[in-house]
Amino acid sequence: MSLKFVSGALFFCLLLSIFPSFSSSSFISDGVFGSQALVTGRNLLQTKKTCPVNFEFMNYTIITSQCKGPKFPVKECCSAFLDFACPYTEQLNDLSNDCATTMFSYINLYGQYPPGLFANQCKGGKEGLECPAMSPASAADVNAAVNTASTPLWLTIFAALLVFVKLL
Repeated sequence: MSLKFVSGALFFCLLLSIFPSFSSSSFISDGVFGSQALVTGRNLLQTKKTCPVNFEFMNYTIITSQCKGPKFPVKECCSAFLDFACPYTEQLNDLSNDCATTMFSYINLYGQYPPGLFANQCKGGKEGLECPAMSPASAADVNAAVNTASTPLWLTIFAALLVFVKLL
C-alpha cells in the first residue's frame, strides 16, 4: 500500500478522535429531571443501558453542605446541583441510559431531599440548565469517574499500529 493511503487512514483516525470532544453539551436538559418523578405505566421495551459513570462512591458533600432543609434555599441548592452534575452533562443528557435516575437516587439518599426538589427549584432556559465552563483540572476529575474506555485513545493507538505495520 502506498504512503498516501496510510497517511489518509491516519488522518481519518485523527478526525474520529477529535470530533467527540466537540460534541459535549454545556446544558443539562430538562429531560433529566423526568427521572426524579415516579414513572407509571408500561416500560416493557424501554430498557435503559447501565450508566458509564459510577455515582455510588462520589462525594456528595458539594450538594449536602450547601443545600440544607427545611427551607432548601434555591440559589444554594441549584448552584450546588450544577457544580455536581455539570461535569456529567453528556452522560446525563443521554436518556437511553439510567445515569439521571441513578444520580438522583444517590443525591436523595445522601441528602434526604424531598422528591422533585431540584426539578421544581432549578429552572433553566429552553435548552435546560446552563452549565458554567469547566476548568481542565475538573474535566480530568470527571474522566476518572467514567467507566468506559477512552475511544479517542484507542483510535490513536490503532492508527499508530497501522502505520507501524505498513512501514515494515
